[in-house]
Amino acid sequence: MTIKKVAFFIALVVVGLVSVACERVRIADINADPGRFLNKEVAVVGTVTQSIGAGIGSFGAGVYQVDDGSGRLWVLAKGRGVPAKGAKVGVKGHVSQSVVFLGINYATILQESDRRHG
Repeated sequence: MTIKKVAFFIALVVVGLVSVACERVRIADINADPGRFLNKEVAVVGTVTQSIGAGIGSFGAGVYQVDDGSGRLWVLAKGRGVPAKGAKVGVKGHVSQSVVFLGINYATILQESDRRHG
């Protein structure tokens, strides 16, 4: 196994243990039917493909995009900063629609409540 595969596996295990109270889903499932997940707490695991932060250091808000191999989803982080592009993350939060951040409208987005790095 490569280091990337081991790190991804560890991230999956961590999210599985942390997300006992929420459902782990594929991003493709959220994108295919966002209404089904609206206001539900879910968990996704993947790689950060884009990262946009605002504010000073880790106290700012930001958005970042996660790709789990089935699709991509924007995640809104408040007060924790955003992970760097290429980071492996497990994130849980509530699915919502139409969030505006820095003047850009993000249609379907996960509002982060917890995050683990893998």
